[in-house]
Amino acid sequence: MKELIVYYSLEGNTEYAVERIKAKTGADSLKLVPKKAYHDKGFAKFFWSGKSAVMAEKPALEAYDVKLDEYERIIFGFPVWASNFTPPIRSFIADNAEKLEGKRFAAFACQSGAGAEKAFEKLAKCLKIDGFEKRAIFLDPKARPSEEKDARIDEFAEALSKIE
Repeated sequence: MKELIVYYSLEGNTEYAVERIKAKTGADSLKLVPKKAYHDKGFAKFFWSGKSAVMAEKPALEAYDVKLDEYERIIFGFPVWASNFTPPIRSFIADNAEKLEGKRFAAFACQSGAGAEKAFEKLAKCLKIDGFEKRAIFLDPKARPSEEKDARIDEFAEALSKIE
């Protein structure tokens, strides 16, 4: 099954997980880059990122080239912001709604605290699906690395490979 990981990463935690998953599954990846970068430090990072997520904003994205019809499963990866998935993912879904119909979906979230479960629910609602084939939560795998965290990412990747 051909898979595409669509992700946004602000501090590198999500991208770290993507690289491990790609190595295990052979999936392709698409990094979403907003035209206007989000703050990545201090109070502004939490305030503006959280506001953007809560308000369900859809930021303009840098151009990307992907042929979604080539993929059976889309795996979304994102940091959790205010119990939401990140706005660049929302933009991607809005821009590709018709092409995503009939696809299979999995998702993973990176977080420092809590909120991923609610973020998955909101993402499923945005995709108009009941749930995901597989989902996982990773706690700051790059910022606070450990063998246990790497093993959890690898387990997620292996579980994806076993889903028919």
